[in-house]
Amino acid sequence: MKNKATKGTLRRVLKYIGKYKLLLLLSLLLAAASVAMTLYLPIRIGDVIDYFVSPADVKAQEIIPILLEIVILVLLTAVAQWLINTVNNRITYHVVRDVRNDAFARLQHLPLSYLDSHPTGDIVSRMIADVDQFSDGLLLGFTQFFTGALTIVGTLVFMLTIHPGIALLVVVLTPLSLFIAKFIASRTHDLFAEQSKKRGKQTALINEMVGNAHVVRAFSHEYAAREAFNAGNEELHKVSVKAIFFSSLVNPTTRFVNSVIYAAIGFCGALAVFMPVLGVSISVGALSSLLSYTTQYTKPFNEISGVIAELQNALTCAARVFELLDLEAESPDKTEKTLGDAEGNVSISHVSFSYVPERKLIEDLSLEVPAGKRVAIVGPTGCGKTTFINLLMRFYDPVKGEIKVDGTLITEVPRQDLRQNYGMVLQETYLFSGSVKENIRLSKPDATDEEIEAAARAAHAHSFIKRLPNGYDTEIAENGRNLSAGQRQLLCIARVMLSLPPMLILDEATSSIDTRTEIRIQKAFAEMMKGRTSFIVAHRLSTIREADVILVMKDGNVIEQGTHEALLAKGGFYATLYNSQFDHG
Repeated sequence: MKNKATKGTLRRVLKYIGKYKLLLLLSLLLAAASVAMTLYLPIRIGDVIDYFVSPADVKAQEIIPILLEIVILVLLTAVAQWLINTVNNRITYHVVRDVRNDAFARLQHLPLSYLDSHPTGDIVSRMIADVDQFSDGLLLGFTQFFTGALTIVGTLVFMLTIHPGIALLVVVLTPLSLFIAKFIASRTHDLFAEQSKKRGKQTALINEMVGNAHVVRAFSHEYAAREAFNAGNEELHKVSVKAIFFSSLVNPTTRFVNSVIYAAIGFCGALAVFMPVLGVSISVGALSSLLSYTTQYTKPFNEISGVIAELQNALTCAARVFELLDLEAESPDKTEKTLGDAEGNVSISHVSFSYVPERKLIEDLSLEVPAGKRVAIVGPTGCGKTTFINLLMRFYDPVKGEIKVDGTLITEVPRQDLRQNYGMVLQETYLFSGSVKENIRLSKPDATDEEIEAAARAAHAHSFIKRLPNGYDTEIAENGRNLSAGQRQLLCIARVMLSLPPMLILDEATSSIDTRTEIRIQKAFAEMMKGRTSFIVAHRLSTIREADVILVMKDGNVIEQGTHEALLAKGGFYATLYNSQFDHG
């Protein structure tokens, strides 16, 4: 099963390489030229040696042209090898670029259920560390295999012309090094696979600790974090040492075998100089060429066997990347319908949903929201408020039931088209590396600077932005670390103010803002929500008194609905929630 998986991975790698046939052909031609010149050198060196065997035969006028020929061959070989490395680098990094592009494209279309349930660090490790390891092994494979295969064939031909019997001895003995390499490499595959997994876990831990550094320090979790890192590092160390130890046995073992072969050929060749071996005798110069060819013939076996371990690691890393590429994407969009500029009529009919089948969350939820109405959603933690928002935006699809906008099923329109009709401000802010201006412009890429400033003023963000070092051109650090939580949220509100879509989702949108600013923001929201369908999720019930209808959720169901005054008068679950926040007696 393992061999099938490895072969499947190799086939996919070759498919990526196949896109660059011209570069591949150029690499092969250069390799052939380099090998031909390298193999021709020992013949000419042997000729020079034969001239010096007997001082009486030395003829300077014949030796000097040969020496010049040797110098030219050496220079041309060096140029060819430089070109080979350049071409192979180009192929390798084109392939790596394509793999990374495909992986990132797949990431954009993976269902959020996968991203929510897998460590971010492991996904990052697959796309960065594993692809880097894969590229290193691929480049090494290109460099060694092309020239190696041609060298083996070429040297064999030349050795057969010098002494067929000794050439046959070399052919019989040399594969021993390959058998040894294969034996060792087959036992390192699992170790390299385990190493990649451990590295992914370690990356996930580092990503988590760095991303939540403030929380780690606030709860004095440094020691526990360090212990967890050390434990993971020790596991990675152990499996890495084992993998490297076994893979490092390949090179010295094959070198030893090749040295024994070289000694045997040297002994047989020396005999052939003084007496015929299998009826064939050779000159001292021919013996020199034969020994040179023996070294060149065994060298590719040594290099190829040495690179097998690297290729095992590379293929293991490639397999992890291909696992990501093979993940099932979210269901494709049906593009026969578009919402265009929606009016904002939302209909929810008998919707059921759960993240895990055995744990029910939303059950048989039905709701009609006319365009322009403000709907507040309240309830205890875990009752399904955020899940309800996820379903509206099609981050998840219902298990049962239907959601319609303006009478159109949201599963029948492109997700992008649906989401362009929603503006979202969440409790958890999302800012990207870039300027303040670029972060606000995210909702409307063609917005002018004047429109951005107007949106910031409406969100009451303009005053603090002007106090930043470079105003609207101030660069925001990763995750907005150089801004306060309230400032980050004001920028997210400004982002929605800029595009003003027909439907709004405000999920604890003012939770990080001081009371004074919140009053101003609530006025801005009231203006913004006029004529727009709005869904307001809030724990602070003071923020939703003006809603047209309040949905009270519990255990995934709407148990009460009505205006603030009507629900208070009813004296039910909402009244209990509200009084618990404002009754301090």
